Amino acid sequence: MTKTIHRRNFLRGSGVALMLPLLEANGQTDRPVATPKRMVAINCPLGFYGPNFFPADTGRDYALSDYLKPAAALRNDFTVISGTSHPDVDGGHSAEKSFLTAAPHPGSRSFKNTISLDQYVAKRLGNSTRFASLTIGDHGMSWSANGVAIPQEHSPAAVFAKLFLSGSPKEVADQKIHLRDGRSVLDVVLEDANSMAAKAGKVDREKLDQYFTAVRETEKNLIKAEKWHGTPKPKVDQAQPGKFSSEDIVGRLQAHFEVIRLALMTDSTRVIALGGNGGSQVLPIKGVSLGYHELTHHGKNPEMIQQLELIDRETMKAWAGFLTSLKETPEGEGHLLGNTQVLLGSNLGNASGHLTTNLPVVLAGGDFKHGQHLAFDKINNAPLPNLFLSMLQGLGMEVDKFASSTGTLRGLE
Repeated sequence: MTKTIHRRNFLRGSGVALMLPLLEANGQTDRPVATPKRMVAINCPLGFYGPNFFPADTGRDYALSDYLKPAAALRNDFTVISGTSHPDVDGGHSAEKSFLTAAPHPGSRSFKNTISLDQYVAKRLGNSTRFASLTIGDHGMSWSANGVAIPQEHSPAAVFAKLFLSGSPKEVADQKIHLRDGRSVLDVVLEDANSMAAKAGKVDREKLDQYFTAVRETEKNLIKAEKWHGTPKPKVDQAQPGKFSSEDIVGRLQAHFEVIRLALMTDSTRVIALGGNGGSQVLPIKGVSLGYHELTHHGKNPEMIQQLELIDRETMKAWAGFLTSLKETPEGEGHLLGNTQVLLGSNLGNASGHLTTNLPVVLAGGDFKHGQHLAFDKINNAPLPNLFLSMLQGLGMEVDKFASSTGTLRGLE
């Protein structure tokens, strides 16, 4: 087989290679004495019907909105945030690309993305777990430091298998060979790239620098994956999820939530990004007869809004169930929710008008004083990256800026 074929095979698989788990160099995890801190970010790309999402009142004595009522027992475990958005992030549905990055003008031809919040955290918290991060769900929302999209795993069953199933002895042996072959291919790729660099101009050198960075990251991941290869995967008392039809968005979401809980509980990863669905399917929910995407463009049609509410409520019930399951999972002297930041939001504040302001946001868990509705100016929104910065600091990171942040989010303690 020629070098060209080797290189092509490597490049075709590089997206997967870049997602291989990061491990400690000695092949064993250094478990911290303190309970680990974690982050889960959830994006629902078609948003929510605003009047049912945002509470009418502010502060700590607010009355729960329609959509928040399923989480009534948890109101002191989350904070509702209104009046935030990403500065200069426009483009309607294109804003999905910037939900965790805040990169401006995602709909423009010259758009170049930046690192997403989850990957920023994974670079700092991912070395102690088998998987530095997981990117899952129907829509991707994770981006590398070079602004390259990280492929998401769509199937809850596939995520479960990745986390907890080892395969047959032959499959395990084949995987080990595959990892070693990957490192051999990298040697060939670097040899050819170095040869090209010697002849490259300034513009091409910049492109090659980005390429070298990606190759080095892949090499690190391959080395660590080899070392994790001999470590047994954790066992869980839970069956692998089944298959879901493309229309069963809520059922698939619930399955993802349970797999996420298991991943966090076993400390298989500490960083997870879950992208919800933004498709046109007709969901198998009683009373729903129109496509999901179509319903979000309701134009204030009462019948369409009524159907959209049915979908939104089921989504919020699934979210509330997820938070409940985390709180009911003991960890250390507390519970899993207390050690996990759970961000729920959307890149659209009003999907009917493709508006990217006044985004629906709820932050649950973590080391924050929750139980309030933080309401910022509906016209001059507070930067959502301010919340991201607060989250990073809440994870113990000494950082004073992320993306377009202007400081931490006022009122979140």
